[in-house]
Amino acid sequence: MEVLILVLIFLVLLALGVPIAFSIGLAGIGTLLVNMDPVIAFATISQRMATGLDSFSLLAIPFFILAGQLMNQGGIANRLINFARSLVGVLPGGLIYVNIIACMLFGAISGSAAAAASAIGGFMTPKMEKEGYPKPFSAAINIASSTTGLVIPPSNVLIIYSLASGGASITALFVAGYIPGLLMGLGLVGVSYVYALRNGLPRETASSLKDIGKTFFDALPSMFLLILVMGGIIGGIFTATEASAIAVVYTLILSMIIYKEVKIVDLHNVLLDTVKTTSIVLILVSTSIAMSWVMSFENIPQDLSSFLLGISDNKIIILITINLILLFVGIFMDITPALLIFTPIFLPIVTDLGVDPVHFGIIMVMNLCIGLCTPPVGSVLFIGVSVAKVKIEDVLKPLVPLFIVLIVVLMLVTFIPNLSLYLPSLLD
Repeated sequence: MEVLILVLIFLVLLALGVPIAFSIGLAGIGTLLVNMDPVIAFATISQRMATGLDSFSLLAIPFFILAGQLMNQGGIANRLINFARSLVGVLPGGLIYVNIIACMLFGAISGSAAAAASAIGGFMTPKMEKEGYPKPFSAAINIASSTTGLVIPPSNVLIIYSLASGGASITALFVAGYIPGLLMGLGLVGVSYVYALRNGLPRETASSLKDIGKTFFDALPSMFLLILVMGGIIGGIFTATEASAIAVVYTLILSMIIYKEVKIVDLHNVLLDTVKTTSIVLILVSTSIAMSWVMSFENIPQDLSSFLLGISDNKIIILITINLILLFVGIFMDITPALLIFTPIFLPIVTDLGVDPVHFGIIMVMNLCIGLCTPPVGSVLFIGVSVAKVKIEDVLKPLVPLFIVLIVVLMLVTFIPNLSLYLPSLLD
């Protein structure tokens, strides 16, 4: 009964257009009201929301968001695009690969799929249209490739998973994301190459070594941020939270002093956008943590665990089932609340089967990244079509082969644990 009430309230509110954070919170309250005094129910949800945000690791989120905002306005995207273009522009459909590589680099540096879709798509889509590339496919490749930056560190969603998992190492999660993220990018490159050959897309003149070197050194300060952040974390010089603050200082120097793209008067809007984005994320975090507690209070994780194990005790079957559930969840729910709600449900099941929590974190993030590209709540999908000025229905068809290759990579990562665990094992 409680499960039915929770799901119905959530879906009805979502269908009515209520923001997802409020839908989650109200669904949790409605579930508690079945067996609890209203005053106690509201007090309990409020308390769980407040205590859910009382985590030192969450401090990294606003800092990484601020760093991403500075990068978005600091000329970093253009420099990464120019470097990628000098490397792969000569290939058939070269601008497609430029889009993919630039989204991977910018998404990894900024830690935001939305920022990558907006910054790279805003620059690349008009250029690709002018060169004769079909606009729907240009938008689709920008949307799909923007999500790779959530797997490649530093990544806010991996920090969220660490919180939801009860303490999985953020350093290990960051390192574990490299190979899966690169495989996602290579898969998209493969589909794009076939598409370019079939449709006779143009290629550019090969860049000279001098031009490659110039664009590389121009983009090097931006790419060095990855080395600074990850090198410091892996080397034990600072924690992930401290690294986020260092990232802000570095990007501030980069944007204002080295590139001189951000002026002092621009900082007001940068900080305002950061506060807005942080507020949205943290409200989602607090209400999702409260709902996770409600689900635990109503024994929903235990019931679902028994249900899944009742279907089969075969590890492969259960992992496939969980992947299908997460892919379905990603269609309706944003990545942050999905991680906070479903990690406590599925993690105990898979750990009993011998799945490493770090490995499972990468599986969850990859599943939910695909959801960011799907309607009705795919935030990256909506940003991508808005930037490209195309209709969602026009983009869905070219997105299908990209979805397929991302799901293939997901299956490889799911059933070949070393793809995500090999690099973290080198840290031991």
